[in-house]
Amino acid sequence: MQALIVAGAVALVPPVEAQETEAQQTAPAPALRGMPLLLLDQDRLFLESDFGKATLARERAETAALEQENRRIEADLVAEEQALTEVRATLTPEEFAARAGAFDAKVERIRDEQDAKARRLNERRDADRKAFMEVVVPVLGAILGDRGATAILDKNMVILSLSAVDVTDEAIARVNAALATPPAPAP
Repeated sequence: MQALIVAGAVALVPPVEAQETEAQQTAPAPALRGMPLLLLDQDRLFLESDFGKATLARERAETAALEQENRRIEADLVAEEQALTEVRATLTPEEFAARAGAFDAKVERIRDEQDAKARRLNERRDADRKAFMEVVVPVLGAILGDRGATAILDKNMVILSLSAVDVTDEAIARVNAALATPPAPAP
């Protein structure tokens, strides 16, 4: 009879090991306690770094030059189209069709050339961002290690934080040091 009472008492005791396991799962691991998370404003890192400033200045200059070239080409094509329209009455339908076809082909060729230039500008912008990130990742890794942190999060994804965990200014300074020579402006 005592064996049944002991067995019944054991069955009523909650499993201690299971409770400890649940507590261990919800509590931070001892190795991670005291290791902060850091925040970084990625846009500001690029825009305020020397590399980013030089890159953006070059991109603006190249874009403005392309836009100016496009306006000049457009004005030339409008004048050419107007001249073709003015001589239309003096041409046979076949001659006009031939000139109009040649003009249309010229417009398509120019459009393709200008689109290719715009694509090259975008490709260069993407290559600049990639080159920037190749330098930034090791710099951020060093900051992570120096601060004894576990991760760097994008500041725009965080709802509430202390300003002390924002490493953007430090990252800008270190990236500027790592990329002491900004890209040269385009000729």
